[in-house]
Amino acid sequence: MIAELQCVVLDCADPARLAGFYHCLLGGEVDRPDRRWALGDGWATLHTAAGPVLAFQRVADHRPPQWGDPAHPQQFHLDFGVPDLDAAQTQAVAAGAVVLDDGAGTGRPWRIYADPAGHPFCLVQHGNGEAAVGQASPRSA
Repeated sequence: MIAELQCVVLDCADPARLAGFYHCLLGGEVDRPDRRWALGDGWATLHTAAGPVLAFQRVADHRPPQWGDPAHPQQFHLDFGVPDLDAAQTQAVAAGAVVLDDGAGTGRPWRIYADPAGHPFCLVQHGNGEAAVGQASPRSA
């Protein structure tokens, strides 16, 4: 092993706002002191309840991806396992998510959203309504 993953960093215009959104979605602790880095005005972090750390970096000219627009394509997306898609969608939208593709009429077990900074993410229901955290969804968003 060469390295250890410390965190996933998302560029955005407002790090505190985006950290708050993901806190609503995932739980955990915003801006917890961590020996691995110092936080400045242009950063926020979220130590999630499940363990992984998300970091949010202010970029003055941040241009979010545009879902379905090849001129502003997504460069990655996050998948989050949930036990109930409808309930999770209601909570995610209340926290600030935007529905990009609700899968209406498809019967598929995932839905596509954008966070408040425009980054795409999916809520995925696996099996019998059990959230399968860490498993890839069976498609490319």
